[in-house]
Amino acid sequence: MTSTAPAGSLRLAGPSAPRRRVPLAPLVVAGVAVLVATVLVAVTIGPAGLGVQEVARSIAGHLGLDVTPVPRLHDAIVWDLRLPRVLTAAAVGAGLALSGAVMQSLTRNPLADPYLLGLSSGASLGAVAVLVVGVSLLLPVAAFAGALLALVATFSLARAGGTLTPSRTVLAGLAVSQLCAAGTSLVIFWTATGDSYREILSWLLGSLAGATWQSVAIAGVAVVVVGAVVLAQAVRLDAFAFGDTAAAALGIDVNRTRWSLMTLVAVLTGAMVAVSGAIGFVGLVLPHAVASLTGPGHRRLLPVAALAGAVFLVWADTVARTVFDPRELPVGIVTALVGVPVFAVLLRRREGAAWT
Repeated sequence: MTSTAPAGSLRLAGPSAPRRRVPLAPLVVAGVAVLVATVLVAVTIGPAGLGVQEVARSIAGHLGLDVTPVPRLHDAIVWDLRLPRVLTAAAVGAGLALSGAVMQSLTRNPLADPYLLGLSSGASLGAVAVLVVGVSLLLPVAAFAGALLALVATFSLARAGGTLTPSRTVLAGLAVSQLCAAGTSLVIFWTATGDSYREILSWLLGSLAGATWQSVAIAGVAVVVVGAVVLAQAVRLDAFAFGDTAAAALGIDVNRTRWSLMTLVAVLTGAMVAVSGAIGFVGLVLPHAVASLTGPGHRRLLPVAALAGAVFLVWADTVARTVFDPRELPVGIVTALVGVPVFAVLLRRREGAAWT
């Protein structure tokens, strides 16, 4: 394909693009409203009976607004226990959905997800290493360091085989992922004892049980910073849908753009995994589901996908912590139970059509 159109004029078209699209502004406003309502309602759900107004007053009081104070115990439940967990879930869901959408575009692979480059396995190895020695306070740092080391290993292995291409990078990521998974299994087999098995298993399957305001800060800052940069590159991401040659013809430095964005996505994914463990299917399914509403253009897809991911993971975590109370499921189990049938439905709908 050859084109002389400027990058700013690029628009995607395809069989999966809806003929009549809802304007972006109403979609974002509606998404934000649903997310706010979701957060308020999710915080009320649990053994201690709380109302939406009580939750809103507790939050407003901590923000310095002049409101009627709530009982101290209820305030502690809202502000110290439930709200950090719900906000962390929202940030992680948004980050994973963003990462998945970007990875699927950069690799032109509809089955790509945020963990494609071995990040999840690297983070798991780092997290398990500190859990088995009883230094759980260092878990976010160790998980983030493990994810970045896995990224460096993936890029190094891919470059050692010649030209750094998406296909070679994906294969290198799979190799690094298997190596880190083997290392994690070895550490668990050799050193884990007693209750540490349950703690490690919970983290490997994805859990937000230990979320704090520090977790909110880590995940939230990563989503805002990386998300803003990625959204600014929306037109360039659109160009990748037509292939590297077409993107280069539009004046885009293909290699620099691809690897810069992949590195940003890796940092974002590492931050998400560091606070929540490996939560599957959010980054794989949500971009496809949202694209059926917004179309494939990333200026519309990315913000809506982030909001949808946030809402989805908040409810998934709410189910995980309440349905089998007093026991708690790892949230990764819930996302898999929901994600697999949803993905099957999306596959059937797109049968015979091109993936976006």
